[in-house]
Amino acid sequence: MVCMLGLADRSDERVVEALGSAPRTSSAYRELLARGRAAVPAIRAGLRHWSPTVREQCCKLLDHLLVEDAVEEMIAMLDDPIPSVRVAAVHALSCDRCKTDACRPTEAMVLAPGLRLLRHDPDAHVRAMAVELVGRFVHASTEAETALVRAREADPSPAVRKKAGWYAPGGTIYRRS
Repeated sequence: MVCMLGLADRSDERVVEALGSAPRTSSAYRELLARGRAAVPAIRAGLRHWSPTVREQCCKLLDHLLVEDAVEEMIAMLDDPIPSVRVAAVHALSCDRCKTDACRPTEAMVLAPGLRLLRHDPDAHVRAMAVELVGRFVHASTEAETALVRAREADPSPAVRKKAGWYAPGGTIYRRS
């Protein structure tokens, strides 16, 4: 697979760099995912890359390869200036389906940043993803419940209101979880 990248230097760092090249993004992503935990240090370094595409792809990789040491860095990505990077970061922090191991961020770590995004992010797609993060804790946190109800009733985006309704009390996901 690395030969498809056309890289003479096959180091993790060079493959992370290739994430920013449109023709190489998919191959580089698959290669880093296949390298697994061994590539995590280079992927974590990629969270600070100048290219938003590299930062976004590194968030997506850490969704599958999240390690406890990287959780704080992923939380910091929730403040990235690029909405697609924030979307990828919030997904990585909220999605259990993608995780290959037991590293799951705790309520104490991620609920407050999730609430902040849900209430204040200017991008509707980011707020919609924040619904999932906040929704993870709706049964244990009255603050999460209140935020979801408020988003269901008052968010300016119909898509966010609809999704918040699924996670808020009475919603389909709320009843299922």
